[in-house]
Amino acid sequence: MREQKITLGEMRESGPTRLLVFCQDFRCAHSVAIDGDAWPDHVRISDLEPKFTCQACGHRGADVRPMFEPARMGTDA
Repeated sequence: MREQKITLGEMRESGPTRLLVFCQDFRCAHSVAIDGDAWPDHVRISDLEPKFTCQACGHRGADVRPMFEPARMGTDA
């Protein structure tokens, strides 16, 4: 059984609305950022993973993660 990741609704509550999708084939390592608005809040990120097919190598299955904004360093003056 696969690990169950958070729902898109839980992700959106913590800030991100975009997803990073990585090819599961370690030899490929292709990735893409996509908008998560196409799916409703109840959908789990882990439920989306088997649905992706890599456009670079054709491998079916992906590692999908929330796309958090980079941390801001320092302060604005």
